[in-house]
Amino acid sequence: MTTHIPRQPRPKNQELPPLESGDRLTRFEFERRYAAAPHVKKAELIEGIVYVASPLRFTPHAEPHSRLVTWLGTYAAFTPRTLSGIEPTIRLDIDNEPQPDIVLILDEAVGGKARLTEDGYLEGVPELVVEIAASSAAIDTGSKKQAYRRNQVLEYIVWQSFENQLDWFHLVEGKYQTLPVNEDGIIRSVTFPGLWLAVEALLNNDMVRVLQTLQLGLNSPEHREFVEKLEKK
Repeated sequence: MTTHIPRQPRPKNQELPPLESGDRLTRFEFERRYAAAPHVKKAELIEGIVYVASPLRFTPHAEPHSRLVTWLGTYAAFTPRTLSGIEPTIRLDIDNEPQPDIVLILDEAVGGKARLTEDGYLEGVPELVVEIAASSAAIDTGSKKQAYRRNQVLEYIVWQSFENQLDWFHLVEGKYQTLPVNEDGIIRSVTFPGLWLAVEALLNNDMVRVLQTLQLGLNSPEHREFVEKLEKK
């Protein structure tokens, strides 16, 4: 005699196909599959294509990441109405939901173009986006850069850690132009006055000099004027 064992219903989170690199999805379908895959720690939708990140190594990604977090977090701490965030999911447009390494944004109340949604995501356009391109250089300097440009992200920093090269782009008339390094080896943000970066010091892990240079920017007349403007709004 054969005993019939009733078939158990499939768990709800298994009703959706798995989230895999190369899938072509809408942003809404991407979010459904991402929510149903808690084992996936980081995934992005770039120009309608899914990219599931590999585990991150300490040297080419995590440690450089911490340097930039320290730099931008310090700037935000001394600049009211600005916020920095680590790896936020951003609903950028219908085909793009990136999860950049760091963002620096203006508060929506003072003209910032990104807002926090009720379910905790960022929606809209951050003023500055930072990516550390360890194993994803082709994405960060290609399709992702294109998506940021088209959505008018004002400034975009890409640190290619294997090459130990940093590029800082500023949007001018719909195109990204590289911000110049001045005679002192410093790049100065256009969007965030006082956000100064000693590039070689950052690349050589001389964080004392990086923060000293940033402090000069925070003490500059342009930063004081920026803060006064933000506080009046």
